[in-house]
Order: sequence, then C-alpha cells, then structure tokens
Amino acid sequence: FAGLSDVSISEDIPVEGEITVPVGSQSPDEDYSTLDEPVRDTIMRDLKAVGKKFVHVMYPKKSSALLRDWDLWGPLVLCVSLALMLQGGSADSKDDGGPQFAEVFVIIWFGAVVITLNSKLLGGTISFFQSLCVLGYCVLPLTVAMLVCRLVLLAGSGTVSFVVRLIVVIAMFGWSTLASTAFLADSQPPNRKALVVYPIFLFYFVISWMILTFTPQ
Repeated sequence: FAGLSDVSISEDIPVEGEITVPVGSQSPDEDYSTLDEPVRDTIMRDLKAVGKKFVHVMYPKKSSALLRDWDLWGPLVLCVSLALMLQGGSADSKDDGGPQFAEVFVIIWFGAVVITLNSKLLGGTISFFQSLCVLGYCVLPLTVAMLVCRLVLLAGSGTVSFVVRLIVVIAMFGWSTLASTAFLADSQPPNRKALVVYPIFLFYFVISWMILTFTPQ
C-alpha cells in the first residue's frame, strides 16, 4: 500500500463505464406519477383499457393483449350484468330472484377459478389472475346473447322465439369458447391443450344453458 500515499483525492482518477445520467434522457412518462394524475384522467384511461379488451374479445385472435395488462373490472361488470339479467327467471312467483343472482355470480367466478387451477396444474405459463381476466372478459359474447334473448322474449315465448334464442346462444357460446382458447392456447403445453379446453367448454356451456332456459316471471 506504499503507492497509495502518493495519490491525491483531488486528482482525476479514470473509471470505467458511464456513471452520469443525462438530465434529458428520461421521458416525461417515466417521471410522471399517477399520484399526481387527475381522477378524471385515471378513470378515462382505465375505461379505455377495458374497452380495448372488449374489442379484442369481439375480434378474437392469438394475442397477448389480455395477458399483458390484466384487470378484473371488465369481468366483474360482465358478471354482475349477466347475473342481473338472469335473476327473476324462476317459475315460482314467490321467488324474488336473489338466489339466481348468487347462483350466476358463484358459478362464473368459481368456474373460472377451477379452470385456472386446472391450467396451472397442467403446466400453464400464465398467472392466476391473467387466466381469470381472459375467462371473465370472454363472457362478453354470452352477455350479449342474454341481452338479445331478453329482447326476443319481450315479443313472445313461442317456437320461433326459442329457435332464435337457440341460434344466438349457440353462436355466442362458440364465440366465447374460441376467444378464450385463442388467448390461452399458447400458454399451455402442446400435448395437454385438450385437457385445458374441455373445462373451458363446460364452463361456457353451463352459462349458455342458463341463458337458453331462462324464462321471465
């Protein structure tokens, strides 16, 4: 260490690498915090994000759009909307429709959780909430089918009405199934995709059956 005594601290000692950060290197988006963002801008940004996910579901294709920025706001809105439209469908006039709402709510969320756990046990590469996001958003076609069925039932409940509802429900059931498998296909092992698709098929089939057999009080 004898040579260190001759080194002055004030001398410029060369170092390797770049240790300075230019002031203008960071973009405004990186410095901008959502804590300083107006509430209106935050709500509008979230609504736009939910709307984009709805568009991806209505035009399904192999994409990771629903997986990158997942959220559960859209699935929650769809679940509540579908449960509200299905309530009051019992033939018993004394029933106020409460059990129907709870039944739909539990079936959708419990079914999505079971499918997600099945996917993870089979070696799926997506996270728990990403799978819930995809399955929840893909209920959108069935929610549209329920809305159409309610409108058709206003005109009557005859044979023609049943045929129209059957066609709509089958089409939207296929749409939901294809959309969900399109988003989740690449996240599963190639030799186990059938074991993942089958529970998804049953999940949307049960919801479709509830929509098709719905009869207002």
